Amino acid sequence: MDIQEMLFQFLGGLGIFLFGLKYMGDGLQRSAGDNLRNILNKFTSTPLRAILAGILVTVLIQSSSGTTVITVGLVSAGFMTLKQAIGVIMGANVGTTITAFIIGIDIGAYSLPILAIGALLLFFFKNPSINSMGQIIFGFGGLFYGLELMGAGMAPLEYLPEFKNLMLQLSESPFLGVFAGTGLTLVLQSSSATIGILQELYAHGSIALEGALPVLFGNNIGTTITAVLAAIGTSVAAKRTAGAHVIFNLIGTILIMLVLYPFTDLIIYLGSLLNLNPEMQIAFAHGLFNITNVLIQMWFINQIAAVVTKIVPSQEAEAKYGGTSLDQTLIQSSPAMALNQAKVEINQMGELVLEEFQEMFSYYKKQDENSKKKTMELEEVVNRTDIEITEYLMLLSNVELPLHNTGDHVVMMDVTKYLERIGDHCESILKNIREASIAAKNNKKNLDSTEIEKVFYDEDLMSLFKLVQQNIEDTILAYNEDSYSLAGRVIKREKEVNQLEHAIREKYIQRLNKGVGIPSDGILFVDIVSNLERISDHTVKIAKHTLGIRYPYQSQKVLRDTAEEVAIEGVTVK
Repeated sequence: MDIQEMLFQFLGGLGIFLFGLKYMGDGLQRSAGDNLRNILNKFTSTPLRAILAGILVTVLIQSSSGTTVITVGLVSAGFMTLKQAIGVIMGANVGTTITAFIIGIDIGAYSLPILAIGALLLFFFKNPSINSMGQIIFGFGGLFYGLELMGAGMAPLEYLPEFKNLMLQLSESPFLGVFAGTGLTLVLQSSSATIGILQELYAHGSIALEGALPVLFGNNIGTTITAVLAAIGTSVAAKRTAGAHVIFNLIGTILIMLVLYPFTDLIIYLGSLLNLNPEMQIAFAHGLFNITNVLIQMWFINQIAAVVTKIVPSQEAEAKYGGTSLDQTLIQSSPAMALNQAKVEINQMGELVLEEFQEMFSYYKKQDENSKKKTMELEEVVNRTDIEITEYLMLLSNVELPLHNTGDHVVMMDVTKYLERIGDHCESILKNIREASIAAKNNKKNLDSTEIEKVFYDEDLMSLFKLVQQNIEDTILAYNEDSYSLAGRVIKREKEVNQLEHAIREKYIQRLNKGVGIPSDGILFVDIVSNLERISDHTVKIAKHTLGIRYPYQSQKVLRDTAEEVAIEGVTVK
């Protein structure tokens, strides 16, 4: 076999291996769906549970880097604390050893039939669950077929003098092996691929165990680069999570290198005792190293968190209203989690909109410059947040979401739009109040102080402001907590808003007909009332989305609330 054929066979096998690994992981992830988010969100209350959650998720998606990237995104979005994330990362290092054990099972001869079974399930069945299973099996077969090609391509290397010299250097210089493992993993962006290559080299006798183990340990350092890249441009908490990943793997590698030769003897002893093939010896070495590393460092999670907190200090000078923490890497690695992160940002956008309304209301009552300035600042933040969330959701629309999440995606697009429009109406009201204030000052000579007071402060208008504010508060909370009862109250309160809006309009028309006040003020105040009524309309639309009755195609949800029964536009929601 000439050099070109060896190279082509190795690179082609590597490509098929990486594709099979990713395709299998994607299939597992599709099958798991929201379970990934739930595992990491709910089962990380203690360090041990966080470690177990990290192991389980990594086994499910067959990628420690994927788990780490997801964890960085969750910390960035505020789902998870730094200490919880460190536990998950430790678990991910253990979970990734499963891939090495899978590779260690010698079933390469059956890779083509496995590929055929996977293709059959993918192309001849329409059931999504069967398709996901077909994807898993096809990826599994591709993984082993790629390994077979890589092994065949690398087999003649042991006869090349240059390659023998390189392997001899790695065996004689362990730290050179660590750098080689780190570099190879950086290039391939897959620790599993590095281990697969190492297993094939060791199986063909191209490298001694003394040279293979340092490369294996360096692989753990190389895999941290993915977390570092994922943390660029994210929150301080996410950067600290990536830093903790680097520290954990560096400490583990340094500790194991101090006892390299006793560890090598232990692996040789286990290999002969359990009659392990060369691939499985590497798998055992990888598993034993990572499990030992976790068992040692899990007692020092608080200390690791303290160190990274000092290395990556918080930015006290950061603006109060920063950008969103949306992590685009989640879109590909875990679309269900990306969707959940978008919802968290939408809820935060809702809080910003509520604050904007409150500042605008304060300006109505006081006409102070501070409230006006804050309202305008918040409007800019709301607009910027709307753009970021909308772009994120548009990117999410390009990936395949679980069927039950598709409707959620449509709802989020709508809710973001409604919240942005509420902000726009707040800005319009602010401008109306400002114009009315200027007009009143200019016409002060024509009106006595009592008339000016009546023009600016109206009891019914104050009541309308308060009703609309309550609707904003309730609809945001209802959407956040999926509360049907709160959503029902918003829709029920809308009738009061419409009645009051109509009464205020009538009152201002009567005032103008009687010659009280000036027409320009009346028009401005009618505009204020109209904007308030439109804000309330948008809160009702969000509330209907919470109930699942916004559009005809949505299934009508039924709520059982032991405390009360709310009637909504002829629909009884219990």
